[in-house]
Amino acid sequence: MWVSFLLIVSPLCSIADTLTGRVMGVSDGDTVTLLTKDNNKYKIRLMGIDAPEKKQDFGMASKQSLSDLSYDKMATIDYNKRDRYGRIVGKILINGRDINLEQVRKGMAWHYKKYQGEQEVEDRSIYANTEYEAQHDKRGLWSYKDPMPPWKFRKTSKNKSGTALGVEPK
Repeated sequence: MWVSFLLIVSPLCSIADTLTGRVMGVSDGDTVTLLTKDNNKYKIRLMGIDAPEKKQDFGMASKQSLSDLSYDKMATIDYNKRDRYGRIVGKILINGRDINLEQVRKGMAWHYKKYQGEQEVEDRSIYANTEYEAQHDKRGLWSYKDPMPPWKFRKTSKNKSGTALGVEPK
């Protein structure tokens, strides 16, 4: 009875694997390339967040923020899946600091609630509260009146020929 109960309430998203290496590239505000000591390269998609697209307001600022936080630094990646593009989806830790969360804290990414079920329960709460604080304090993308989330931007930009910034200044 207790074994069945524990299996039901235990997190389904617990971290299964870890990679360690140097961040050797930053593609955008939520994707990096990691080089391990055995010279293997891995694309890492930051779990639990979604950053503005490059052509979207704050897209380049988000990329620069992630670069400042992680580029050329030793990192540990905790992960449990790959996305449809084959990228590892994980949490980047540098000197014990959660870099995914830092992007949210700085207002450079949204907490990606659509995929929050992949996060540890504690992380879901922390990321949601951190996004609320960034929004309340008008940090980064939250300095705009109504920033368009990247998942909506991707849909609208497929239907437009120009670049839609998706935000209105206050």
